[in-house]
Amino acid sequence: MEIRNAVKENARDLACLINLAGEGIPKYLWEEMTEAGESPLDVGERRAAREEGSFSYNNIRVGVKNNVLMGMILSYRQDDPYVTDDLSEYPDLIRPLIALEAKAAGSWYVNAVATYEEYRGKGIARQLMADAEVRARLAGCDFMSLIVASENTRAKGLYEHIGFTTVDSLAVAPCPGCLHGGCWILMTKYF
Repeated sequence: MEIRNAVKENARDLACLINLAGEGIPKYLWEEMTEAGESPLDVGERRAAREEGSFSYNNIRVGVKNNVLMGMILSYRQDDPYVTDDLSEYPDLIRPLIALEAKAAGSWYVNAVATYEEYRGKGIARQLMADAEVRARLAGCDFMSLIVASENTRAKGLYEHIGFTTVDSLAVAPCPGCLHGGCWILMTKYF
């Protein structure tokens, strides 16, 4: 598998994969942003094709084999200090995520890792995480962070296996279509 920078033409795949990684939350939020004739996935595609913003193809690396996109990782350096403004201005379901992100200011933040179902269990996420660690070190970060649902035991197990430890957690706010409840867990890995 080759790991390379995503390109704008990958935007539809990136929207599908971020929704998988985001446990249905992206689609739920995109429903509020639809314009006439648009589906939530169309909104996600439009957002992924942006030049700026955290969810931009510019912050995404993809795993490709034989010209087939199998998975992606969205990661970037967190601001330091991390300014949250007034959390009450954010939708209930993302408040705990923002509060946890703020606790890892200056880290290389892994916002999302996802592989299509048919490619799971083949080490793609592990390779994408290793690639992100190289990028983090090159960017001068001394640690990485991510947030995972406590009920997503498979992903949490992978992160623990590659050296991430739990720092804090906050309850998941219920969301229609969201795959998991429990808690959001902030995990970090120092170099």
